[in-house]
Amino acid sequence: MASFLSLSLPKLNLIKASSSAANTSITTLPTPEALNDKFGRKGIKFLESDNIPIVELTVRNGSSLSLRIPDAHVTSYKPKVYWKDDGFREVLYTIPATETGLYKAKGGVGLVMNEVLQPGAMGLLPPTLEWTVNDVDSDAIDALQVELSCTSRFFDMTYIVTLYPVSMATAVIAKNKGPKPATLNNAILSHFRSKKRGGTAIQGLRSCSFLSHPPLSSPFQILTPSEAMIQEPRRWFSFGAEPEVKSGTWTQQALSITLLENKMSRVYATPPEERSKPFCHSPPSKYETIDQGRELFFRVIRMGFEDIYVSSPGSLSEKYGKDYFICTGPASILEPVTVNPGEEWRGAQVIEHDNLT
Repeated sequence: MASFLSLSLPKLNLIKASSSAANTSITTLPTPEALNDKFGRKGIKFLESDNIPIVELTVRNGSSLSLRIPDAHVTSYKPKVYWKDDGFREVLYTIPATETGLYKAKGGVGLVMNEVLQPGAMGLLPPTLEWTVNDVDSDAIDALQVELSCTSRFFDMTYIVTLYPVSMATAVIAKNKGPKPATLNNAILSHFRSKKRGGTAIQGLRSCSFLSHPPLSSPFQILTPSEAMIQEPRRWFSFGAEPEVKSGTWTQQALSITLLENKMSRVYATPPEERSKPFCHSPPSKYETIDQGRELFFRVIRMGFEDIYVSSPGSLSEKYGKDYFICTGPASILEPVTVNPGEEWRGAQVIEHDNLT
């Protein structure tokens, strides 16, 4: 097991269960019975949904998450956030996908790995990432971890999903086995559910520079890049909400709390002219989402990524249901990642909360 988070989160005293089946082709999906035989243990259960293998993690306090194995898609995260017995709430916004194929859901937490290519160049990444279970770890069911792997001719990738009582983490390790450098636009994007359009916000990005920018194209996207950039009028009585800036214009975040009831699509990053300076103002390593309707706050922590992506759907949310949602997470959009031959790149996102205190 690649202990990617051991330096940043509580170190696990882990018992491992591995299998040579990690290199089996995804064209024949393993059955839940086979996965449980090899990897199942208390708190880690393999099931099937729409003929697709999934794994459910449940720690001692009842917090849980659901991970689709073939596309490494976290479709549910239900932490315990209130002291009462039924004090679990779904954090993620997930909807069924309309098209057929490997990806059966939109939203949730999705890993985006896009290669930046020159015209006519051949890519090193496979067109579709197909994942298999490589390993599992546990620590007295207060920490559970599943490691997925995706191996191609030029890249070895590992995706690690970890659940704790008050947090979940997703981490990626990408190793370039190819003959040339690979330039990647990547992200771990989370779609957070919110009870009301009003009262949805983020805080912790004050004084950060941002640019109106579309999201990375992703199989998990609810809004396409073009939909995300469509301008719409500000909502009436939207007090304290900053107007969205013109595309291509760098702006500095003025308010400590950014209201997300109006439509926006932004990348918080260091402006190009600042990057070469010895000291520059970069986005913070953490910030918080606010769901005032349910009185919930979640801290988002980035590792390895240079940018932060934030978007809100505005009135477009109404076509998907009564709940509101936002999309945010660490990303390498304006500053792509270059992975040289024989080297590896690592990035991670942690979602944590202290709503119980």
